[in-house]
Amino acid sequence: MILRYARPEAADIWSPQTRFRIMFEIEAHAADAMADLGVIPKSAAQTIWANGGAVVFDVARIDEIERETKHDVIAFLTHVTEIVGPEARFLHQGMTSSDVNDTALAVQLTRATDLLLEDVELVLTAIKRRALEHRLTPCVGRSHGIHAEPTTFGLKLAGHYAEFVRARERLAMARFEVATCAISGPVGTFSSVDPRVEAHVAEKLGLRPEPISTQVIPRDRHAAYFAALAVVASSIERLAVEIRHLQRTEVLEVEEPFDVGQKGSSAMPHKRNPILTENLTGLARLVRAAVTPAMENVALWHERDISHSSVERAIAPDTTIHLDFALRRLANLMERLVVYPDNMARNLDRLGGLVHSQRVLLALTQAGMAREAAYAAVQRNAMKVWRGEGTFVDLLKADPDVRPHLTDAQLAEAFDPAWHFKFVDTIFERVFGEGV
Repeated sequence: MILRYARPEAADIWSPQTRFRIMFEIEAHAADAMADLGVIPKSAAQTIWANGGAVVFDVARIDEIERETKHDVIAFLTHVTEIVGPEARFLHQGMTSSDVNDTALAVQLTRATDLLLEDVELVLTAIKRRALEHRLTPCVGRSHGIHAEPTTFGLKLAGHYAEFVRARERLAMARFEVATCAISGPVGTFSSVDPRVEAHVAEKLGLRPEPISTQVIPRDRHAAYFAALAVVASSIERLAVEIRHLQRTEVLEVEEPFDVGQKGSSAMPHKRNPILTENLTGLARLVRAAVTPAMENVALWHERDISHSSVERAIAPDTTIHLDFALRRLANLMERLVVYPDNMARNLDRLGGLVHSQRVLLALTQAGMAREAAYAAVQRNAMKVWRGEGTFVDLLKADPDVRPHLTDAQLAEAFDPAWHFKFVDTIFERVFGEGV
């Protein structure tokens, strides 16, 4: 993680101080439960909270201890002992390092996902506003990058809105997937810690007890989590790529905001580049890069190894922080996106009416012409337009195969763009609900 692509709110979740605070709370809540069960004195649990509940941990001191012990949780507990005093001997009773690390990771991931869910709401709000604004703004729809048929810019955005609604659902499910707590002791048998301790810690931290852990929380949960984040990143990239294509000089139907004082190129003063959406494309690649190592983390040896640990220390903060940054950038971009309806109209008419070829084909078949013959006639005239030999409607009017079947009025009707937009409201009600 680098600060360039990190919001402070997201980065703070993964700071050492936050992690140590969560680890302390896990240990202290476990101590409370053990005190209630008579495993440790109640006074010890009270002292742990009193002496450590509001302390700022000395990260440098913990790092110093770890350099000697080569064990992160032992280093942390040693430092807590320095703060709490003799009663700290009652901490970590019957627990393993994985109990603390895995549960702390669950807390961090759920907090990070809460931010991501807030971000998606901002994206949805921005896209919805722009979609309603351009509900009936005509533009050309493209397949294979080539002009296809008329659509509206609002419909384009409505499709992305629906995708981010699914993104919200995926993130909610991903949060549920990883929000589990394991306080089950060596190899997960609860031989040295009562399951009621786990239940208490889970409740206090807003988690669910892991039904069965093998000293670690099963990593299929985390694999599913990072896969879900990767799909969301791909949804970001799909919208970013659309904007990048539409901003090309030859198209220029939309454009990223270009602020006063902004510079597009160190060499060419005229440049206005789609740098925000290019950045989003790059960030999406980083988020997706976490999927393969997360999948490979599932197959640990027997009840536990730590091959997953180094991976998660990198991908958990990087992926959530980058996705948070990308979603916020996308929301801001969509709010400020510059739209050029006149350019959309010009591009829609650029091929002299070829975008209405299907409508002409249907009109000919409905007038009694065989589909194969109708297709051949329409395509024949369309190819002339591609070669610059005239406008589509004029060529059709002069075609001896077309002329007997369609009047000038019928041809004009086939070239009416409104035919393509008659169900826009129906689609919008499906996407945004009735009454939009």
